[in-house]
Amino acid sequence: MKERNTLSGLFAILLAGLMFHPVASADVKITPLGSQEGEFCQLDRALILEDPDGTRVLYDPGRTVAGAEDPRLGKIDAVLVSHMHGDHVGDKHIKAPGDGDCKSTKFPVKVLPNTNAVNIALAKEATIVTGSEMPKFFAGKLKALGGDPKKSKLVRFGASHMIGGVKITTVPAAHSNGISGKMIGGELGDMLDAAGLTAYAGPPTGYVLTFSNGLVVYLSGDTGITAEQKTVVKGHYKAKLMVINIGDTFTTGPSEAAWVVNKMVKPTSVIVSHANQPSTKGGEVIKGTRVDEFSKLVKIPVHVPLSGRTMTFDGKGMCSDGC
Repeated sequence: MKERNTLSGLFAILLAGLMFHPVASADVKITPLGSQEGEFCQLDRALILEDPDGTRVLYDPGRTVAGAEDPRLGKIDAVLVSHMHGDHVGDKHIKAPGDGDCKSTKFPVKVLPNTNAVNIALAKEATIVTGSEMPKFFAGKLKALGGDPKKSKLVRFGASHMIGGVKITTVPAAHSNGISGKMIGGELGDMLDAAGLTAYAGPPTGYVLTFSNGLVVYLSGDTGITAEQKTVVKGHYKAKLMVINIGDTFTTGPSEAAWVVNKMVKPTSVIVSHANQPSTKGGEVIKGTRVDEFSKLVKIPVHVPLSGRTMTFDGKGMCSDGC
């Protein structure tokens, strides 16, 4: 009897603890870091994806993260860079969120030859995870700045690397991926610029992230339509949420991106990215924009990445809050 009473007491204590300390959410948090609070603007690229275990991944910091001191960053465990173009890796950046407007955002802080991605990774002691020939380039930058070159990790297509509770895999993307002379610096950089050439950085990449709650997210990067979107992203990894670039000219346009969503990947939800134009006003989608066109063509929920507004997603890819 005494043992039973003791067990009952312990159960009561545990139950009370659960009531006052609810179990942490098992949803993945996604927070856009754009140039204007509550809007989706012309050159917005960056997203923070946070696992339920607290692991935080920064994707394509680009120009709209105000350097390593941007207060919106917080802890960063990994930095992903889809390719070496300045609007993704960050050749320059805003001084602070809110400067300028959605179309004519100013990027007064020049960071070459280091890049915004390297500066953030160095300050946050984060790991840069990339594919193709990019890891060695980032390792050299980290070493030159006094950082640890081993913090630049290679993940080839089909391989993976764990950062906390997040499995990071690279998948093919169809785009260019040259390193500009100014990112290299010195005589070699000057020679490349003078010749109108870039250094070879290997193929660009997309990413598939698998979170501890089971959610699989496809980050397209800059890409056109590829067969791997169906055979690999859908067929093998079974992505339930995707972030797809719709900017046209440089990536899939609205109709092509919608076709990838509807016919190839078939996720539960999609977040638009890389629209290359002011897409919202007062947080509402502007009629006639690429986002508006894409949303009308897609058969699943479309979520617009309004800067600073966190969205949460369950393991099946459904938005549970903030959308």
